[in-house]
Amino acid sequence: MLHEHHVLNPATEELVATVPATPPAEVDAAVARAARAQSSWAALAPGDRARILRRVADVIDEHIEELAQLEVREAGHTVGNARWEAGNARDLFAYAAGGVERLTGRQIPVAGGINVTFQEPLGVIGVIAPWNFPMPIAAWGTAPALAAGNAVLLKPAETTPLTALRLAELALEAGLPEHLFQVLPGAGDVTGNALVEHPDVAKIVFTGSTRVGKQIMAKCADRVKRLTLELGGKSPNIVFADADVEAAAAAAPMSFLDNSGQDCCARTRILVQRSVYDRFLELLAPAVESVVVGDPADEKTQMGPLISKSQLERVRSYVPEATARAAIRGTAPDGPGFWFPPTVLTDLDPSAPVCVEEVFGPVAVVLPFEDEAHAVRLANATDYGLSGSLWTRDVGRALRVSGAVKAGNLSVNSHSSVRYWTPFGGYGQSGLGRELGPDALSAFTETKNVFISTEGPAQ
Repeated sequence: MLHEHHVLNPATEELVATVPATPPAEVDAAVARAARAQSSWAALAPGDRARILRRVADVIDEHIEELAQLEVREAGHTVGNARWEAGNARDLFAYAAGGVERLTGRQIPVAGGINVTFQEPLGVIGVIAPWNFPMPIAAWGTAPALAAGNAVLLKPAETTPLTALRLAELALEAGLPEHLFQVLPGAGDVTGNALVEHPDVAKIVFTGSTRVGKQIMAKCADRVKRLTLELGGKSPNIVFADADVEAAAAAAPMSFLDNSGQDCCARTRILVQRSVYDRFLELLAPAVESVVVGDPADEKTQMGPLISKSQLERVRSYVPEATARAAIRGTAPDGPGFWFPPTVLTDLDPSAPVCVEEVFGPVAVVLPFEDEAHAVRLANATDYGLSGSLWTRDVGRALRVSGAVKAGNLSVNSHSSVRYWTPFGGYGQSGLGRELGPDALSAFTETKNVFISTEGPAQ
């Protein structure tokens, strides 16, 4: 009997849908279908591929509200966030379409002839998307891979397959060739594993935990399979004494509470220069306590539930004495749903697990530092290096610290991390490779070098 996955509403624990899982045999069949579709797709004129992808973006745009409401039900995201996510998926397809006709090679000067390079599609791409941002991250891999002439098999997370399935339906409705973009729901260790180990899948794009990413990397190594990994994070938010402390404190809550803290870029380590430490905490407390936590479908809600019971238990394990230890604690609904209140911890050893491990929930720690060098040491005292922020009015300091902090994405006097038109990825155990930005399509191609002699044959 085919295994099924139950999709629950994280805010109510009610059943939203039951989705059949994809067994390994069906993964094989899907790969074969995708390979046939890819051959025809790659042969299309670039302008034709671009037009189809623009139509996909247009059709997604026509269904923004439908997709957003689906995301609210399956992932517990606030409706405002969900609308942004659906719009981000739309924008990714539009941006990728603009790159189809600009995926050019080079002419490199050589003696005795000419030398040209070609960017050729890899073939069939496996995209394994997470549950924390199901729509946009699915599009991060899918849109540029299709634009570069590949086929895509998307394996969504078990808890959030519905928006992925709907995106594939909309793409087909927009005119994307059949079988070119297929969604394969299922468990990571079954469906995902079959995709990773399949000899005809040319590349895997995985977003998720560092633990699982390492396992996938090992399996890809056996076949020297191409791989992009976007993994965990424990991002610092560094506040210097010369900063606009009021602005830094006001911005801090949503830097770690957005999506209930289920964000690899969440600024969960707030590092504050000692001379303004007490003042920062005074300002932070009302800002955190005023965050509206509740029904994600309500327009006024700023933070919803965690994704699942297991995630709730994980977050609780990092705050075993939450009421006693929390310096700042917000509120969360009682009753059904996977709720955890906004929580800020202080007076901790910087090496404590909650200070260095990814909690993936609405929990932040505030640690004091003495000077710039101390701030950098604390910021880099983790295996991760995905994102971070720093607050200062000193431009020289901003540049020095940005250069010293080991992270792939930094913001000065803000908390922005991800824009679809700029590169995204991490240092260390936060991942491998880069996604998004102007080079996104190239990551789904092979470079072929061709030399053409202009000298006649030897007499």
